[in-house]
Amino acid sequence: MIVVNVKENESIDRALKRFKKKFERAGVLKELRARSYYVKPSVKRRNVKLKAAYRQKMYANNNY
Repeated sequence: MIVVNVKENESIDRALKRFKKKFERAGVLKELRARSYYVKPSVKRRNVKLKAAYRQKMYANNNY
């Protein structure tokens, strides 16, 4: 459960912004979308490899 303590004299907008950041970092939506349908283990492994290759390619393009 995500808890955001609102400090004294803090605007609701600022507290909401902190909540959204915590929510995003916790990966709640990502996990919910992943659980909405079944993905075979072989497909999961393939996706992990494809994402790693993509990240590596982007890193190489930016740094070399």
